Amino acid sequence: MIRRGDISLADVVTFTTVAQAGSFTRAADRLGTDKSNVGKAVQRLENRLGIQLFQRTTRAIRLTDDGETYLEGALAALDCFYEVEHSLAIRRTEPVGRVKLNLPASFGRLLLPTFVALGERYPKLTLELAVTDQVSDPVAEGWDIVVRIGELPPDSEMTVRKLCDTHFGLYASPDYIKRNGLLTSVENIARHSAIVFKGRNGRLRPWTLLDGDQIREIKPDPAIIMSDTQVIIDAMVQGLGVGQILDRMAEPYVREGTLVHLLDWADTPGLPVHALIPLGQKMSARTRLVLNHLSEHLQSGSRS
Repeated sequence: MIRRGDISLADVVTFTTVAQAGSFTRAADRLGTDKSNVGKAVQRLENRLGIQLFQRTTRAIRLTDDGETYLEGALAALDCFYEVEHSLAIRRTEPVGRVKLNLPASFGRLLLPTFVALGERYPKLTLELAVTDQVSDPVAEGWDIVVRIGELPPDSEMTVRKLCDTHFGLYASPDYIKRNGLLTSVENIARHSAIVFKGRNGRLRPWTLLDGDQIREIKPDPAIIMSDTQVIIDAMVQGLGVGQILDRMAEPYVREGTLVHLLDWADTPGLPVHALIPLGQKMSARTRLVLNHLSEHLQSGSRS
């Protein structure tokens, strides 16, 4: 029985070259070797197969019936091999395949539109997206990139890349402002309906505001309490009140006019945004491309 490990690709290539050239001498010239090495390669192949591939005379050679059959199969196999090599070469210059990307829900609306241009430029790139605030295990769930908001604990299983910094700001819809008036000072916050975030620890997150040269922590009397940032944004857009969110989350809504930035001079430093990439294997070109895309678009955004 012939085993895969017994097959010599060099001998197969030599055989096909001899068959196509019709001469050991011409085959040697094409392969950049001497006639003796060509003859030895064909002999090794015949010995391994236990058949005669060529009928030889002093003037010419021609394929036997077994040789014709083997040539047909060898050429087909080599075509497949060269096709795979060509495909791999293309991958080095053109990203091909799937990248699994996990985004916070509140960043989905910011980043999803940017993937249109990415897909048009790299049509063979596939993005598998999860746009959710549900905490996931990047390693166990097989994500290539997980975007997280906030400070991160040390994690030996992850490579961490900072994508951007953010700022906390106050926002409300034009409809809310029309009905309740514009918020013009920190002191006026008590007169407005506050939408407040409730953390996993059950605590309400206070608002931080720059008042002069001091950062003040304010605990507004909440009109609405929510534990999902994207739902808070939706409530703000619907005119239910004033909320404090990160500027990068608010950016697409401010751009389209569904939210208005209030007291922009009172913004305070927010939470950093990181990309987490599982360790253990070299980052693929397609993953690096998507990672750079995220960094470029998050860092280039203007303050709203």
